[in-house]
Amino acid sequence: MKTYRTKLAPGGRIVVPAALRKAMGLEVGDEILLRLEGGEARLYTREQAIRRAQELVRRYVPEGESLVDELLEDRRREVEQEEAEAAESAAWQAKHKAAQ
Repeated sequence: MKTYRTKLAPGGRIVVPAALRKAMGLEVGDEILLRLEGGEARLYTREQAIRRAQELVRRYVPEGESLVDELLEDRRREVEQEEAEAAESAAWQAKHKAAQ
């Protein structure tokens, strides 16, 4: 593992050395993420951060389960309940308006 040296410039800017940019596949304008871990700054590409998050989630989601499918099903049930409540409320309002 190679250590690179750089300096903090005015405005908090740092220069990522060319060899490190090349090793990480970084180009001018690429988005990078900095994370503070145990008092150390870690540099990630967006793709690395996404891959890491996916690996973390995989630990808790059984093989073959889809969180997206579960979320969509939950949302469908919520919409059905909201629609039923809205219809019930509209019927109640219509009944009481007619009684006036």
